[in-house]
Amino acid sequence: MSTQTELQQTIQDMVDSHRGILAADESSPTIAKRFKAINLESTEEHRRAYRSLILSTPGLGEFVSGVILFEETLQQVSDDGISLPQLCVQQGIVPGIKVDKGKIPMPNAAGDEITQGLDGLALRLEKYKAQGARFAKWRNVYHISDTTPSAVAITANAEVLARYAAICQSMGIVPIVEPEVLIDGDHSLKRCSEVSELVFHALFHALHQHHVVLEHIILKPNMMISGKLYPQKATPEEVAEDTIRVLRRTVPAAVPSINFLSGGQTPEEATANLNAINCLGQQPWQLSFSYGRALQEPALKAWQGKSANAQQTQSALYKRARLNSAARTGQYMSSMESE
Repeated sequence: MSTQTELQQTIQDMVDSHRGILAADESSPTIAKRFKAINLESTEEHRRAYRSLILSTPGLGEFVSGVILFEETLQQVSDDGISLPQLCVQQGIVPGIKVDKGKIPMPNAAGDEITQGLDGLALRLEKYKAQGARFAKWRNVYHISDTTPSAVAITANAEVLARYAAICQSMGIVPIVEPEVLIDGDHSLKRCSEVSELVFHALFHALHQHHVVLEHIILKPNMMISGKLYPQKATPEEVAEDTIRVLRRTVPAAVPSINFLSGGQTPEEATANLNAINCLGQQPWQLSFSYGRALQEPALKAWQGKSANAQQTQSALYKRARLNSAARTGQYMSSMESE
């Protein structure tokens, strides 16, 4: 099978009108924080047990087309001895892998950060592919303040994301490209939209320069949202209008799917905002979700590290996936939360 055929097949298996992506790729420090919230130590066995449990949720493949895994998870097996990537496949879900090595301060750009991990990426992708991964994910972040993100940070981060995407496609791996304008801060919705437009424009310029095939990527951006500390929270309708305006100005129609990150929103907010976006009518791309905490938080609370809570855990995840699927067609209503 040619590389282009591989890429197209993965896109076909992941992009449709009703499903989204589950981000289960929390790094070791991040999952430790999640477990701490339920008073559970983050051991390898606890991580394996939890991820095995959520990936074996009956019917998850109805609403989830892909799962982003952490490197450790690719090598783990379920309680039944099935590899976790294979567990995804059995559900009709495409397994993928987070490949960046985290963010560090950017030299000579106070307050800005850059993501590392390009060195040796092709060799790592070869190994991950042999373990079952068919797509990858890489995240770069942009801080909003009076002085950030700087022009040099916007350009440098776009270049990193484009190089990552080009390497992935050369290996037959579909890249999820994640430019995240962070919700941290006291900035307005307007400021978030202005920064995001600059970031997305620079990103697609870099992708073009690196000959990345846009039909074979998935974009994972932030929605247009006011900062957490801004006194007036934007309504779902305001979020939707600004988000679509920015995307239509910056994202070519060749991109098959835009799968939003939840980025600090509550599960209910992330679903309501996705619903409002899809209520604005048909757009050039699928508008879907790639949520981590906004899908998993209720499941983690239900689990509490106890095998006796397995059914409640899976039910909580299934419900959130179902509600986000409804939001994909603008059919979510807040009353569905109590069903």
